[in-house]
Amino acid sequence: MNENSAVNFRAPIKPRHEEMKLYYSKLSSSMAVHLLLEEIGRPYTAVAMDLKAKDQFHPEFLSVNPKGRVPALVIERGAGKTVVLTEVPAILAYLAQVHEDQSIAPSEVLDFAVAQSFNMYLAATVHIAHAHRLRGARWSDSPDCQHSMAAKVADNMADCMAFIEQHYLKGPWVLGQNYSICDPYLFTVSQWLAGDGVDLNMFPAIRAHTEEMLKRPAVRRIVPLHGQPLGEQVM
Repeated sequence: MNENSAVNFRAPIKPRHEEMKLYYSKLSSSMAVHLLLEEIGRPYTAVAMDLKAKDQFHPEFLSVNPKGRVPALVIERGAGKTVVLTEVPAILAYLAQVHEDQSIAPSEVLDFAVAQSFNMYLAATVHIAHAHRLRGARWSDSPDCQHSMAAKVADNMADCMAFIEQHYLKGPWVLGQNYSICDPYLFTVSQWLAGDGVDLNMFPAIRAHTEEMLKRPAVRRIVPLHGQPLGEQVM
């Protein structure tokens, strides 16, 4: 392929005006999307799902997302066309690309890939480590195995946070000086640590990141909706 026939995979996307509806549950990974939607400032509708009550398995929601998981972002594009996006990294990337004027993701291709690398680490490694505490039945039917998996969560999550602090978090934001799609996701994960038996104070850079996030008006509006009093976010 010569340079004249190269494909531009990050061609500018014109801002759209679709109606958006977010299905979320308290303190799940969907909080990252909720935070970014609020940060962007575009109108959207948020629908709270009670996972303990099995809302995610109701036929109405399964018609939206057959996976039975949150988040699900429903985008009404007009003319009867509806698109449903799932998976946190994909939704965050979409929101950044249709709001390029807000500079919430790097515009250079390689830098964008670095941001995606971080978000995929949270999705594919950190979230799975966290899920072993309450979702062991996904991997084993044995109560003993489930107990063993849960017992490893604190160590595994602490290892993940140490890796982020040493190799990813540049400070004050994940990518350096600019807030990006990586920051609401890291903040969301940091809210799981206490329940997972990990002391946030072990990771001063991540704690500082959490404190910076809590200064943002969008964060202060959304966090209480996820059942977390603002005064208890940083101990």
